[in-house]
Amino acid sequence: MDFFPALTDDHRAFVARQPVFFVATAAEGARINLSPKGMDSFRVLDPKTVAYLDVGGSGNETNAHLGADGRITIMFCAFDQPAVIFRIYGKGRAVLPQDDGWADLYAQFTPLPGTRQIFLIDVGEVQTSCGWGVPFMTLDRERQTLSKYHATQTDAERIEELAGPIESIDGLPVRLGTVLLERVGA
Repeated sequence: MDFFPALTDDHRAFVARQPVFFVATAAEGARINLSPKGMDSFRVLDPKTVAYLDVGGSGNETNAHLGADGRITIMFCAFDQPAVIFRIYGKGRAVLPQDDGWADLYAQFTPLPGTRQIFLIDVGEVQTSCGWGVPFMTLDRERQTLSKYHATQTDAERIEELAGPIESIDGLPVRLGTVLLERVGA
């Protein structure tokens, strides 16, 4: 196990090859949230800053936890060679469409249907460890279900869907954004 104060060029290359990552957050008195992510939604902005584009789904726990506590861990694991687990430890915050800096940050991503926010993470430390217990797997294809779902909604449906919920499953407040109404093909 090795720790680094920032992402190196080798770390950046590893992250760019991974089709999936996992996000973990927690807040006092709340459940630990752990979510898988994909859809080409992660970016390394510089050695001490990363971000990911968040698409509306089943909840908004990360937004609530970061608002309450700020701590976030991102984990990538190689399903091929070399066997590596890579974690990013940091403090994060939600950047919403009405926030200063949204346009510049959003320009770093390929637009996705259903985008509701970007999570911006200040990297505190990164860690690599062996991934010897992670199985070999190959990516067959990306799922298109969520993108197709959001792409077929009317503007009114998207506003209603992406505006809520106003609190987490544990009752923590969620900071809501304005909804992007641009049409992004699926």
